[in-house]
Amino acid sequence: MKRLEQQLAFLIEADKLKSTLRATQLCDGSRKENSGEHSWHIALYAMTLAEHANRPIDISRVIRMLLIHDLVEIDAGDVPIHSQHDQSAQALVEQAAADRIFGLLPSEQGREFRDLWDEFEAAETDDAVFAKSIDRVQPVISNLETNGGTWPEFNVTAEQLEQRVGVKVSRGAPAVWQILQARIAEWFAR
Repeated sequence: MKRLEQQLAFLIEADKLKSTLRATQLCDGSRKENSGEHSWHIALYAMTLAEHANRPIDISRVIRMLLIHDLVEIDAGDVPIHSQHDQSAQALVEQAAADRIFGLLPSEQGREFRDLWDEFEAAETDDAVFAKSIDRVQPVISNLETNGGTWPEFNVTAEQLEQRVGVKVSRGAPAVWQILQARIAEWFAR
């Protein structure tokens, strides 16, 4: 019973991800997305775009990473990639959040989820590299679909986008970034 109670406590806590708003708007521009929606959507992106991974991947592991990668935002909040923030301080906040949130689970399951989260954060394995690249793709598409979305708000330049997003996407899904580059160049040319 204790194991099941721990799992339910974790799932109830995970529901808070639906209340964590992100800077990214929905593609229809009607509102900002929440982190729960983002996690679901990028898992779908990964399933759909898996054939474009530049290395062999285990899509089930990638999806598992993507479903849990932002759970730390329950405590740490969403920090947009183009915002000005102290990355070292944010990493410490996220580590503490991972300890707390994954610590709600039975120990071996919590360790398994935490290992997946750490692997995603490190982005060294083929699965994690692809997962990180897909995590960066979805906000770009949302911004393109909403006439730049948050790019004007954060004074994003094409060069910043290439450095902060393009490099990561190119590592895991270069063909996807190649297609996006044309749309990005068109938007910045306006």
